Amino acid sequence: MAFDLPGETQDLLIDGERVPAASGRYFETLDPSTEQVIAKVAEGDAADVDAAVRSARAAFDGAWGQMRAADRGHALLRLADQIRQHEDELVQLESLDSGKPVSAIRRQDLPAVLDTLTYYAGWADKINGQVIPARPDALTYTVREPLGVVGAIIPWNFPLMIGMWKIAPALACGCTVVLKPAELTPLTALKIGELAMAAGFPPGVLNVVPGFGKTAGQAIVDHADVDKVTFTGSPGVGRQILRGAAGNLKRVTLELGGKSANIIFPDADIDAAVKAASAGIFFNSGQVCSAGSRILVHQDIYSEVVQRMVARAEAVRIGDPRDAATSMGPLISDVQMKRVLDYIDVGVGEGAKIATGGARRGQAGYFVSPTVFAGVEHDMRISQEEIFGPVAAVIPFKDDEDALRLANGTSYSLAAGVWSADIGRVHRFVRRLKAGTVWVNTFGPTDVRLPWGGSRDSGFGREHGDMAIENFTEPKVVWINTGR
Repeated sequence: MAFDLPGETQDLLIDGERVPAASGRYFETLDPSTEQVIAKVAEGDAADVDAAVRSARAAFDGAWGQMRAADRGHALLRLADQIRQHEDELVQLESLDSGKPVSAIRRQDLPAVLDTLTYYAGWADKINGQVIPARPDALTYTVREPLGVVGAIIPWNFPLMIGMWKIAPALACGCTVVLKPAELTPLTALKIGELAMAAGFPPGVLNVVPGFGKTAGQAIVDHADVDKVTFTGSPGVGRQILRGAAGNLKRVTLELGGKSANIIFPDADIDAAVKAASAGIFFNSGQVCSAGSRILVHQDIYSEVVQRMVARAEAVRIGDPRDAATSMGPLISDVQMKRVLDYIDVGVGEGAKIATGGARRGQAGYFVSPTVFAGVEHDMRISQEEIFGPVAAVIPFKDDEDALRLANGTSYSLAAGVWSADIGRVHRFVRRLKAGTVWVNTFGPTDVRLPWGGSRDSGFGREHGDMAIENFTEPKVVWINTGR
């Protein structure tokens, strides 16, 4: 396939055309499983972002903004058809660029992309206002209008899926988009942009500007004609975006990090709990914002759960992401691999015990063995800080109050899990856990129909469902004097 030949160049997508960066610079994107160059990608910066924003504004004021809402929905459905026709290419491209196993992309990522796209296609002509009978001498009602130009900055851990989480609702609402994919995983975003053009999107509706956060990303945040920034990534970058967005008071939605607690009580189905806890931390090599990286286990079953977690970790098949039998691929980069290995060293230094794993796997590619830490104390860094790798910290607790204290005892509040057969306990925990999502006797599933997000260092605002419609629209009040 042409897209996976090392040395191939990939240009930006601005105003419906593939164009080089204004600077003429390119950067390399690597296959994290081999450390080999996949392609050279145009390095967008402020000049390119400005061109993309101008194109997006023209489309918003012109063809896209004047299109019937139902026709916008039809355009999104045509894009879904294009994605189906190019599914194999997208799967291979995503796997090459991110190191994700093809099996996981086919099973989860691509279906989620299509589900998101078709769900919001259905929303396009159903964004309603209200008639509000404020007084008898006036007709008063509200309408929801698109915000305008949206800057969408997406991470490298789920490029296709999270990209569509932002593209689909923004376009359904009538906004236009300047998308900045992570510099580590730009290729599927560019392909989606091409498919949007093939689906008949007017030029400028979806622009894709790969580049680095300090240049292209910052240019989107600072641009006076960007009306909204939606970002998924780290808390540190989220804070920078908030500061930058103050320039023109643009709207911001942030989905940031997590340090999710997965709480297992003695009356739980231990087999199911351990299976889900293992998937919850080792899926996507632990590079998941809601990963269940803190496994809180009642002291009566602690040793048993650790042993079962070790057995699960050692059974994980690590290897070539293009092998359908592979269940865990590499970390995204050398930098991320070293970060994870450094955290493992920190855990050992703090006195936690490596029950299994704890080292790099092989000499080529950024593979780290699934790692289980036992004897973890709540205040250890591996219990408090987001590692973003396949590292589980198994922490004992004494009783319900102790479990709640531990679960809520971090700066994050994205998600949590509770495993128990006691429905009263479950309800008490659901009410008191600081988390945007609480899974009960399961861990990790999401659905575009349900709001997704957190608070504190996990960000603010919600994606998915009807809440995403609020993210990309602004209410307007209309007051008509009836002369009575």
